[in-house]
Amino acid sequence: MKNTYRIFVINPGSTSTKLALSENENRVFETDVFHDSSFLKTLGTINDQLDYRMDVLHQFLAENHIDLHGLDAVVGRGGGSYSVPSGSYRISPQLVEDTKNAKGGLYHSSMLGVQMAERVQQEFGGIAMMCDPTVVDEYQDIARVTGVSGIYRRAICHALNLKAAARHYAREIGRKYEDLNLIVAHIDGGMTITAHQKGRMIDGNDGGGGDGPFTPTRMGTMAVTDVLNLLYDRGKDEIRSLCSQTGGLSSHFGTSNSDKIHALVEQHDEKAELIWRAMIYQNAKAIGAMSAVLKGQVDGIVLTGGLMRFADVRQMLEEYCGWIAPITCYPGEFEMQAMTDAALRVLRHEEELKEYSGKPVFEGFPFDQK
Repeated sequence: MKNTYRIFVINPGSTSTKLALSENENRVFETDVFHDSSFLKTLGTINDQLDYRMDVLHQFLAENHIDLHGLDAVVGRGGGSYSVPSGSYRISPQLVEDTKNAKGGLYHSSMLGVQMAERVQQEFGGIAMMCDPTVVDEYQDIARVTGVSGIYRRAICHALNLKAAARHYAREIGRKYEDLNLIVAHIDGGMTITAHQKGRMIDGNDGGGGDGPFTPTRMGTMAVTDVLNLLYDRGKDEIRSLCSQTGGLSSHFGTSNSDKIHALVEQHDEKAELIWRAMIYQNAKAIGAMSAVLKGQVDGIVLTGGLMRFADVRQMLEEYCGWIAPITCYPGEFEMQAMTDAALRVLRHEEELKEYSGKPVFEGFPFDQK
């Protein structure tokens, strides 16, 4: 067995591209390139960002004199394909094509992860893979039903970071993830709040589809009548953009840069204070909803994501939700390490690399076929 494995990780988010190179567990470098949503929307669709984000990648490699030839694995954040069970998957042509065409219904920047990983693998070698993509589906059936026959809720969330944060929390308290009931919230450019019951993510909001709290880039839940009145004469691409790129703080302030907007909050700007607190308030409501999903039997609330770097976010969430269960905060995210660890498990033959089936986890109930 080879002693040292070189692993390159690519994580495109709604407002950033994160890159990392590791040798086994040792991080050689890591960077996080911010992209303002006002610029990204000039490029067109999310798929139209691929060349730009690859240019960013190559520019960083050149500026830092990094040679990726001889890679053992390249891991791209997954999303957009049909839903899959939790695990690590080989990036195949079908997976890339289904991701590009958003076969699973998710229109989100994570669509670029497997596409970028495929290009890096073609240029530098190694195994191309994804793990715990945003379309991991472990929903309980009751969580799938909507008020329209034949239309079902999708399991769309930051599964990679949510599960990694949950497992990290479990290790810290000396318990197993599979033995705990947790509410885990990823609060950043996108926000997903999920209920984890004994190691399975049984419910959550579809952040990529505009469901749940509004965020720096997403419009969040609105009354259907309001959406129809506002967007009836607008094109599908514009509606999708409001769901994933140009809604939320970007709509209110013309930028998704949370540091700039929070600076206004600190200056007691009336508009900024109200909008910022409303965003946190909506997260608190979503956490409360997940406590109902777990029937009040909650062992802990785990908060993670980039916006947890702001002390007032945690303070306000503790004020609203601290009565539910103890709150633990991990500012930032575990995604890069989780992808590296997954690649190492595959390379060391501790975990089998799965093949993408090209079929969703859930295809309807038996009565739908009658």
